[in-house]
Amino acid sequence: MKYYVIAGEPSGDLHGGKLMRGITAHDTEAEFRFCGGDLMARTAGEESMLYHYTQMSFFGFVQVAKNLRTIFEQMDNVKADIESFEPDVIILIDYPAFNLRIAKWAKSRGMRVYYYIAPKVWAWKERRVKSLRKYVDRLYTIFPFESDYFRSHGIEPVFCGNPLVDDIAERRATLPTRDEFLKANGLEDRGIVALLAGSRLSEINANLADMVAIAKRFPERQFVVTAVKWIDIAHYERITAGADNVKIVVDRTQETLAMADAAIVCSGTATLETALMGIPEVVLYHVPWLYEKLKPYFLRIPYISLVNINLNREAVRELVKARLDVDVASEELRAILPGGGQRERMLADFEELSTMIGKEGASDRFAEDIVKSLR
Repeated sequence: MKYYVIAGEPSGDLHGGKLMRGITAHDTEAEFRFCGGDLMARTAGEESMLYHYTQMSFFGFVQVAKNLRTIFEQMDNVKADIESFEPDVIILIDYPAFNLRIAKWAKSRGMRVYYYIAPKVWAWKERRVKSLRKYVDRLYTIFPFESDYFRSHGIEPVFCGNPLVDDIAERRATLPTRDEFLKANGLEDRGIVALLAGSRLSEINANLADMVAIAKRFPERQFVVTAVKWIDIAHYERITAGADNVKIVVDRTQETLAMADAAIVCSGTATLETALMGIPEVVLYHVPWLYEKLKPYFLRIPYISLVNINLNREAVRELVKARLDVDVASEELRAILPGGGQRERMLADFEELSTMIGKEGASDRFAEDIVKSLR
């Protein structure tokens, strides 16, 4: 069968690559066209890629407004490419602003549309539920609590686990020893706290300076920034300048977490990844003062971290502030470091979360369901 897959972000490329690999295991004659990245290309080949996600990633009102012409041109080209390819199904991966428009167009032409990794409509922009119900034939979710939510809105979703579990298991099998990691990255042999400031420039600008301020309160420890490879390391170096105990490693997030005693993490998938790896964390996100005041009116849920959202309680402390109280943040970190009063409680919460999220093999289970449903 023929599959057209659209992912517009790094996480979509990661999950899309695993899904496509699973599809080929259950459909040996599978053909792909896609928008995504290098990981998806490993299965389908670069010649099958229309756009790389780096060409499609526009975030925030200003960036989107400045690139509207490009976005609409890409959308027209994707539509034309789909029509030329004539797929048996279009698989959309997250990236809702773009993908829901494609879903509406495809449905109007009688094409079958599957949505893998449902948009987080339970947090914001709930109006998108109507589009999912109207234009999507099969909706795949990766969090257990989403099942009841979507059923209450007239959609019967499919939950097979979370593909992040597979990614962690694969990486864990190839982790270096601690000595190898320290030597390869020029780090000292002392306790590590990982700093995950985000994957976008705006997030790094907002969060990293606050994280560095906390690090300065712990001169005996080594704080390691997990830089992403698509942002110039010089940008990180400017923000961390003057903090002798803050180091930077590039494209080594899971390795750094595996070697860390604790982590300070901005919101997003990284909060869940950190928890599933069993690393105690503090969630920190710097927001404009206006957002802090208006947050109760726009955010439909009381938490921003996927750990707390799934457990439905504040298992990890969330510091979502326009002005960080460094004293409070430092005490929260101290409480989850070895010997801290909250560390064992948090690790027990993470065990509960891991059981809730499910076992390895989610990507293959999702792929099997897609192939079976099409047949």
